[in-house]
Amino acid sequence: MATVRVQEALFDLAAETAALTAGRTDVGAVASFLGVCRADDGLAAMVLEHYPAMTERALRRIAAEAEARWPLTGCTVIHRVGRILPGEPIVLVLTASTHRAAALESCAFLIDWLKTRAPFWKCEEFADGTRRWVEARADDEAAAARWGEQVAADAPGEGAPARRQREAEPAAE
Repeated sequence: MATVRVQEALFDLAAETAALTAGRTDVGAVASFLGVCRADDGLAAMVLEHYPAMTERALRRIAAEAEARWPLTGCTVIHRVGRILPGEPIVLVLTASTHRAAALESCAFLIDWLKTRAPFWKCEEFADGTRRWVEARADDEAAAARWGEQVAADAPGEGAPARRQREAEPAAE
Protein backbone atom coordinates (compact mmCIF):
# COMPACT_ATOMS: atom_id res chain seq x y z
CA MET A 1 0.00 0.00 0.00
CA ALA A 2 1.30 3.42 -0.95
CA THR A 3 2.33 6.13 1.47
CA VAL A 4 0.40 9.30 0.63
CA ARG A 5 0.73 12.56 2.56
CA VAL A 6 -0.46 16.12 2.04
CA GLN A 7 1.36 18.44 4.41
CA GLU A 8 2.69 21.95 4.99
CA ALA A 9 6.01 20.77 6.40
CA LEU A 10 9.16 20.26 4.37
CA PHE A 11 10.15 16.67 3.64
CA ASP A 12 13.52 14.97 3.27
CA LEU A 13 14.19 13.08 0.04
CA ALA A 14 16.87 10.83 1.57
CA ALA A 15 14.75 9.98 4.62
CA GLU A 16 11.71 9.18 2.47
CA THR A 17 13.77 6.98 0.14
CA ALA A 18 15.28 5.15 3.13
CA ALA A 19 11.80 4.59 4.59
CA LEU A 20 10.54 3.21 1.26
CA THR A 21 13.37 0.67 0.97
CA ALA A 22 14.05 -0.13 4.65
CA GLY A 23 14.43 -3.87 5.22
CA ARG A 24 13.58 -4.67 1.59
CA THR A 25 15.74 -6.97 -0.52
CA ASP A 26 13.26 -7.18 -3.41
CA VAL A 27 13.77 -3.57 -4.55
CA GLY A 28 15.92 -3.37 -7.67
CA ALA A 29 15.06 0.19 -8.68
CA VAL A 30 13.74 3.38 -7.13
CA ALA A 31 12.56 6.21 -9.37
CA SER A 32 12.00 9.67 -7.98
CA PHE A 33 10.57 13.00 -8.96
CA LEU A 34 11.19 16.02 -6.77
CA GLY A 35 9.31 19.16 -7.78
CA VAL A 36 10.83 22.42 -6.57
CA CYS A 37 9.32 25.93 -6.55
CA ARG A 38 11.01 28.16 -9.15
CA ALA A 39 11.40 31.95 -8.94
CA ASP A 40 10.22 32.62 -12.51
CA ASP A 41 9.26 36.21 -13.43
CA GLY A 42 9.76 37.60 -9.93
CA LEU A 43 7.78 34.89 -8.13
CA ALA A 44 7.98 35.45 -4.37
CA ALA A 45 5.91 32.42 -3.30
CA MET A 46 3.44 29.80 -4.47
CA VAL A 47 0.37 29.24 -2.30
CA LEU A 48 -1.30 25.85 -2.65
CA GLU A 49 -4.82 25.33 -1.32
CA HIS A 50 -6.85 22.13 -1.14
CA TYR A 51 -9.78 20.33 0.46
CA PRO A 52 -8.02 17.77 2.70
CA ALA A 53 -10.35 14.78 2.48
CA MET A 54 -10.88 15.17 -1.27
CA THR A 55 -7.17 15.66 -1.99
CA GLU A 56 -5.94 12.70 0.02
CA ARG A 57 -8.66 10.46 -1.42
CA ALA A 58 -7.71 11.46 -4.97
CA LEU A 59 -3.99 10.91 -4.35
CA ARG A 60 -4.63 7.51 -2.76
CA ARG A 61 -6.79 6.52 -5.72
CA ILE A 62 -4.13 7.37 -8.29
CA ALA A 63 -1.38 5.71 -6.23
CA ALA A 64 -3.54 2.56 -6.16
CA GLU A 65 -3.93 2.86 -9.94
CA ALA A 66 -0.13 2.95 -10.33
CA GLU A 67 0.19 -0.10 -8.06
CA ALA A 68 -2.38 -1.93 -10.21
CA ARG A 69 -0.67 -1.03 -13.51
CA TRP A 70 2.94 -1.79 -12.53
CA PRO A 71 4.57 -4.41 -10.27
CA LEU A 72 5.61 -1.96 -7.56
CA THR A 73 7.21 -2.93 -4.28
CA GLY A 74 6.58 0.52 -2.85
CA CYS A 75 5.20 3.97 -3.63
CA THR A 76 5.37 7.32 -1.84
CA VAL A 77 3.52 10.49 -2.85
CA ILE A 78 4.00 13.64 -0.77
CA HIS A 79 2.52 16.98 -1.80
CA ARG A 80 2.97 20.18 0.14
CA VAL A 81 0.31 22.82 0.66
CA GLY A 82 0.40 26.31 2.09
CA ARG A 83 2.94 29.02 1.25
CA ILE A 84 5.99 27.63 -0.54
CA LEU A 85 9.04 29.75 -1.27
CA PRO A 86 11.31 29.49 -4.31
CA GLY A 87 13.87 26.74 -3.80
CA GLU A 88 11.62 24.72 -1.51
CA PRO A 89 10.28 21.30 -2.52
CA ILE A 90 6.61 21.05 -3.50
CA VAL A 91 6.08 17.41 -4.43
CA LEU A 92 7.84 14.07 -4.09
CA VAL A 93 7.00 10.89 -5.97
CA LEU A 94 8.98 7.72 -5.24
CA THR A 95 8.26 4.38 -6.88
CA ALA A 96 10.09 1.14 -6.22
CA SER A 97 10.06 -2.08 -8.19
CA THR A 98 12.23 -5.06 -8.89
CA HIS A 99 13.14 -3.56 -12.28
CA ARG A 100 13.76 -0.01 -13.54
CA ALA A 101 11.10 0.14 -16.28
CA ALA A 102 8.21 -0.27 -13.86
CA ALA A 103 9.72 2.22 -11.40
CA LEU A 104 10.39 4.85 -14.07
CA GLU A 105 7.07 4.48 -15.90
CA SER A 106 4.96 4.53 -12.76
CA CYS A 107 6.80 7.59 -11.45
CA ALA A 108 6.14 9.43 -14.74
CA PHE A 109 2.48 8.35 -14.64
CA LEU A 110 2.04 9.68 -11.12
CA ILE A 111 3.65 13.07 -11.73
CA ASP A 112 1.75 13.54 -15.00
CA TRP A 113 -1.48 12.89 -13.11
CA LEU A 114 -0.49 15.19 -10.24
CA LYS A 115 0.31 18.04 -12.64
CA THR A 116 -3.05 17.85 -14.41
CA ARG A 117 -5.69 16.25 -12.21
CA ALA A 118 -4.78 16.60 -8.55
CA PRO A 119 -7.25 18.81 -6.66
CA PHE A 120 -4.89 21.63 -5.68
CA TRP A 121 -5.40 25.32 -6.36
CA LYS A 122 -2.15 27.18 -6.97
CA CYS A 123 -1.78 30.92 -6.63
CA GLU A 124 1.44 32.68 -7.55
CA GLU A 125 2.48 35.67 -5.44
CA PHE A 126 4.93 38.10 -7.02
CA ALA A 127 7.40 40.53 -5.47
CA ASP A 128 5.33 43.49 -6.72
CA GLY A 129 2.30 42.26 -4.73
CA THR A 130 0.31 40.85 -7.65
CA ARG A 131 -1.27 37.40 -7.48
CA ARG A 132 -2.22 35.02 -10.29
CA TRP A 133 -4.03 31.67 -10.23
CA VAL A 134 -2.18 28.95 -12.15
CA GLU A 135 -4.05 27.27 -15.01
CA ALA A 136 -3.36 23.84 -16.47
CA ARG A 137 -0.83 23.86 -19.32
CA ALA A 138 -1.43 22.18 -22.66
CA ASP A 139 1.91 20.35 -22.58
CA ASP A 140 1.09 18.89 -19.14
CA GLU A 141 -2.31 17.75 -20.45
CA ALA A 142 -0.62 16.13 -23.47
CA ALA A 143 1.83 14.28 -21.21
CA ALA A 144 -1.02 12.95 -19.07
CA ALA A 145 -3.02 11.89 -22.14
CA ARG A 146 -0.42 9.24 -23.01
CA TRP A 147 -1.57 7.18 -20.02
CA GLY A 148 -5.12 6.72 -21.33
CA GLU A 149 -8.60 7.49 -20.16
CA GLN A 150 -8.18 6.02 -16.68
CA VAL A 151 -6.10 9.05 -15.66
CA ALA A 152 -8.94 11.35 -16.71
CA ALA A 153 -11.49 9.46 -14.60
CA ASP A 154 -11.26 11.83 -11.66
CA ALA A 155 -14.00 12.47 -9.16
CA PRO A 156 -16.28 15.41 -9.97
CA GLY A 157 -14.88 18.76 -9.00
CA GLU A 158 -11.18 17.92 -9.28
CA GLY A 159 -8.46 19.57 -11.31
CA ALA A 160 -8.49 22.64 -13.56
CA PRO A 161 -12.26 22.73 -14.25
CA ALA A 162 -12.99 23.02 -10.53
CA ARG A 163 -10.33 25.70 -10.20
CA ARG A 164 -11.98 27.75 -12.95
CA GLN A 165 -15.41 27.26 -11.35
CA ARG A 166 -14.07 28.30 -7.95
CA GLU A 167 -12.51 31.46 -9.39
CA ALA A 168 -15.80 32.40 -11.04
CA GLU A 169 -17.73 32.13 -7.76
CA PRO A 170 -18.03 35.26 -5.63
CA ALA A 171 -15.83 35.30 -2.53
CA ALA A 172 -17.51 34.57 0.79
CA GLU A 173 -17.80 37.63 3.01
